[in-house]
Amino acid sequence: MFDVDNIRSHFPSLATDANAIFFDNPGGTQMAREAMERMQDYLLTNNANQGGAFHTSRASDAIVAEARQAVADFLHARRPAEIVFGQNMTSLTMHISRSIARLLKPGDEIVVTRLDHDANIAPWLLIAQDRGCEVRWVEIHPEDCTLDMEQMAQVITERTKLVAVGYASNAVGTINDVKRAVELAHRVGALCYIDAVQYAPHRPIDVQELDCDFLACSAYKFFGPHLGILYGKYELLDRLTAYKVRPAGNEPPDKFETGTQSFESIVATLGALEYLAWLGTTSAEPLPIKASTSLSPRARALKQGMTAIATYELELNHALLKGLSALPGLHLYGITDPQRMSQRVPTFSCTLVGHTPQTVAAALDKANIYVWDGDFYALSVIERLGLAASGGLVRIGLVHYNTQAEIERMLHVLTTV
Repeated sequence: MFDVDNIRSHFPSLATDANAIFFDNPGGTQMAREAMERMQDYLLTNNANQGGAFHTSRASDAIVAEARQAVADFLHARRPAEIVFGQNMTSLTMHISRSIARLLKPGDEIVVTRLDHDANIAPWLLIAQDRGCEVRWVEIHPEDCTLDMEQMAQVITERTKLVAVGYASNAVGTINDVKRAVELAHRVGALCYIDAVQYAPHRPIDVQELDCDFLACSAYKFFGPHLGILYGKYELLDRLTAYKVRPAGNEPPDKFETGTQSFESIVATLGALEYLAWLGTTSAEPLPIKASTSLSPRARALKQGMTAIATYELELNHALLKGLSALPGLHLYGITDPQRMSQRVPTFSCTLVGHTPQTVAAALDKANIYVWDGDFYALSVIERLGLAASGGLVRIGLVHYNTQAEIERMLHVLTTV
C-alpha cells in the first residue's frame, strides 16, 4: 500500500530538481504540496492579524485554531490550548526555560544528556548558572551511542527538578527511552522536557501515553514550514509565569506566544498534517480497534500515517546499514546491529578514512546528493566521540520520500570518493 512514487508526487521540489537526492532531511525536510497550498491560500484570502472585528481577521483566527487542533491531534494532546507556536524549537525552549527557572532555587539539580542537540542543553546550562543550580550529565555508551539509562537512574535524585532528554538523536539517530526518563523524573517530582524534533518525522508521538510535561518539535522537520511547536501540560502552562507584553492574554497558549505569530506558517503546518493524514488513509493499514477508539478521525489517520512511515523507514534503515557497512574505510556511529534497527531513525552518521566530513559532503554534492557535515549543534556527543577537532561527522538522513534506488546511487558515489 505504500506507494513511494505517489508519495513523492506530493513534494514539488522533488520534481523541480529531479536529479537531486535529498539526504539532508535532519536539517529540514522538503515541504509537502498541501502545506504550500495552505500557505498560499492564507496569504491570498485570510492574511490579517488576530483578534480583529472584521472578516479576514476572523477567518485567520478560525484557520489558526484549526491548525492548533490538528497539532494537538498529531501529538495526542488533551486540548489545543496545550500547543504553543513559535519561531523554532530552540527559541521556544529558551523562552519557556526562563519561566521554568522561576521554580528553581540554589542547590536544585538539572539533568541533561551528552546525546542531545544543544537546544535542549544550553538553555538549562544558562538557567543553572542564573539560579545557582547543579547540572548533572547522563553519559553515552560510545560503542553504539545510546544513553546510559542506568546512570540516568542514579543521577536523578530528590534534588532533581528538571530532566531534559531527546526523543531521537539528530546526530546518530538513536531513539531514547523517553518514557523511562519521564518515569524517573516523576518518581522524584521533577519535570521532564523532551526534544522531539528529530523523532517527529519518523514515528507517532503520544504525549498522554508518555506523560511528559513538555515536548518540543519543529514543523519544518516534518514536511511543513519553519515553525516551532511546544506542547505543555495545561496545568503547568497555566501555573508558569510568562515573560510577555502586558496586553497579551493571561491564559495558555496566548501568554507564551509573544508578539505577532507567523500565521501563514501555522496554517501551512495544518497542510503538512493534512498530507500525513492523507498518507494514513491511503497508504496504511487501519489501526487495531483498541488502539483507535479514543482517537478523533484526524488523530487516527495521523497515527496510521506515521505508523506506515515507520514501517517503510525500517526497510530504509536495513538497506542503508548494509550498504554503508560494506564500504572500505567507512566507520558508522550509533546502533549498527541489524536486529536493533527499530531502535533508531534513518539518520546515519559516519567518517571515511583519508577524508574530512566536509570533503565527503562536497564530493556527494558534485553528484547532486545532499548531506550534512559537522556537529549539527550536537556538540556534546561529537566531543564525547572525540570528533570535534577533525570536523565531526558526515550525516545521511532519510525520510519516507527517499528510496532504495537513491541509497544505491549514493553508495556508488561513495566508492569513488
